Amino acid sequence: MTEHQYNDCVKLYADNVYRFILKNLRNEDDARDVVQNAFEKMWINRAQVENDKCKSFLFTVAYNSMIDHIRKNKRIQLKDDFSETALGNSHMQQNTKRILNEALNQLTELQRSLVMLKDYEGYNYAEIGEITNLNESQVKVYLHRARLQLRNYIVKPENVL
Repeated sequence: MTEHQYNDCVKLYADNVYRFILKNLRNEDDARDVVQNAFEKMWINRAQVENDKCKSFLFTVAYNSMIDHIRKNKRIQLKDDFSETALGNSHMQQNTKRILNEALNQLTELQRSLVMLKDYEGYNYAEIGEITNLNESQVKVYLHRARLQLRNYIVKPENVL
């Protein structure tokens, strides 16, 4: 990977990686540190990284750094990461976002990561398996269980809008 290709990778994927890590860590400063660490590792290893696999490499390194960070600090701080920019029916949107965040918070770190990678970032099962060091079958099973848990939480009578 050349310096130009590295810069292109940063431009293309920095926001996606940050959003993924932030959603899991729920702390902006920690998310920035993890993302910065991932880009630093990619820079150091740029000679070994193929340009067409830079996104996968970046997400894998970021995911592993995030897990290391969680293990090291043993803390997760809840933070509302949605801004109040919606106009019109903002109360209903805020309530929906709150319920969705609460539902995501009920998941384990692995389940939340799988949901984020599949549903927010659009990775396929094989790519998610590479990032999380799971086989494709495990990804499917864990993702299915996570979605069932999300559905069960969201359709509780007290959460239905």
